[in-house]
Amino acid sequence: MESTRSGPRGLHAVVRTKDGWAVQHAVVTVTDGYGNQVVRTEADAEGAVMTAPLAPGVYTVVVTAVGYSPIASTAIATASGTAELGVLVLARQGGVELPPPGVWTIDPAHSKVAATAQHLGLSSVQGRFTEFAGRIDVGATAETSSVMAEINAASITTGNGTRDDHLRSADFLGVESYPTISYRSIGLSAAGPDRWTLRGDLNMAGITRSVDLDLTYLGTSPDPWGGLRAAFRAVTELHREHFAMNYNQVVQAGISLIGATLKVELDIQAVQGEPPPSS
Repeated sequence: MESTRSGPRGLHAVVRTKDGWAVQHAVVTVTDGYGNQVVRTEADAEGAVMTAPLAPGVYTVVVTAVGYSPIASTAIATASGTAELGVLVLARQGGVELPPPGVWTIDPAHSKVAATAQHLGLSSVQGRFTEFAGRIDVGATAETSSVMAEINAASITTGNGTRDDHLRSADFLGVESYPTISYRSIGLSAAGPDRWTLRGDLNMAGITRSVDLDLTYLGTSPDPWGGLRAAFRAVTELHREHFAMNYNQVVQAGISLIGATLKVELDIQAVQGEPPPSS
């Protein structure tokens, strides 16, 4: 028996995540009391499931979706063949729900891109990039999602003009020759209950290297302007020498002025939808 969107209604349900988003790719299988499959159908774009009328009786309904734990429910079809199950909630396997599928645009005004280096082996100096843009394409599952971002290399600031000019020079970022730092993801895989490893290619100072980000999704929330926002945090460690940033000075006792590694921290807010057209 196949599903139908018109005519007399049989089994009716809506498949949602814990956050209330439709699970568009959910598969619903209905079996009778003898274990025979009588219906197998998919949820529509709104997460709704509707079948043709069922023979009166008791049925087992199993809902599955890639990336979610399956659930089973009992449905009772009335004499008219209708069986109402209401909202069926699927929990993502391993942790929090993902934001709704589609394009999300990074909001620089409410995001941070920072890198921290050790100074003299004693303390740290943090630099922030103030100009960047990007988008997150959320797929039906985490594994089908992707990220791309670009940073204006010259927008680096550490709170010290002399140091910032040096970071923009050929000793480090070489912004005159390489004005843009870019990152494009090539894969995403689960690394824990609420964490993923985002694999991608980072191009900086004219050199491209594979860089993995330790990514955490922090949830969604409506904003005061009628939009929906999602928050993410990602961290990684970069080796300066991998990008030919070999400048250093050695002070007394062999201590380096600048550490060999950089801790990169990304605190990202993204707004649902494409960015508005530029004027």
